[in-house]
Amino acid sequence: MNVKEGMAAGVPYVVLPPDNPAEDTPLVAAWHLMDSPRSEAALAAALPLSGVDAWRVYFGLPLFGARLPSGGFDALRELAAEDYVLRLLEPVVGQAAAEFPLALAAVRAQLGLGEGPLGLVGGSAGGAVVLRVLAEQDLPVTAAAVINPVVRVEPVVDSAEKVFGFTYEWTEPAEAAAARLDVIARAEEIARRHPGLALLLLGGELDDPEFREPLAELHSVLPGSLGRRARHTVIPDMGHSFAEEPGVEPAPQNEDALRVDEAVTEWFQRHLAGEREAA
Repeated sequence: MNVKEGMAAGVPYVVLPPDNPAEDTPLVAAWHLMDSPRSEAALAAALPLSGVDAWRVYFGLPLFGARLPSGGFDALRELAAEDYVLRLLEPVVGQAAAEFPLALAAVRAQLGLGEGPLGLVGGSAGGAVVLRVLAEQDLPVTAAAVINPVVRVEPVVDSAEKVFGFTYEWTEPAEAAAARLDVIARAEEIARRHPGLALLLLGGELDDPEFREPLAELHSVLPGSLGRRARHTVIPDMGHSFAEEPGVEPAPQNEDALRVDEAVTEWFQRHLAGEREAA
């Protein structure tokens, strides 16, 4: 792959260029998982979207990749143990969403891109970034896809309590952060900002219930034209991640990555590149 690296408004990224770029070539912005693939380079290898005639720009999440804190993944586990919502999930998702408009403008300036159609894609925490951008920002997003996204925080915390044997202290700041991350409650906001959006909700059949069930519920509550232009697709026999561990460096696509890549490629071919051709 012809992978290029860069830094846009302080955000690290890698980009896969289209074969024949033009002024109106679409751009797809992507965010990786906290699980595998857990870096921008690893996501570009797992989800290259080579069948989509677009610039594919893979942004690194805060606290991951080039911005991994001293202490590495052990430090991240310590942050999660201190306060999963306020020390890890909300800082990662909230900052990634907040920094996106400036990073997008910087990427376009660096690469000399026009204002072609915009698509978004993300997995797990990266999927939460996509949904947060859609709920809070008026960027003209034509199509988006999320893979096993965090849709509601409380079920994720409940599951972690059972697995690791702790009790999470729900403070007022944590409850406020969870409300910002509750996409089911914010479905009306997304529909109001992006009524013409084509939204793919992609889930793994074997993903944990705290991800799988809220995703299905989100599809059922999407209102109006957004609901009619949304699709909920379940990939058989796939769990939460779609790359082999440790998922930091680029690696060949496994079977799950191939199927995710195929589904997202088809979605963007129809609703992103297709919109450009129709125009």
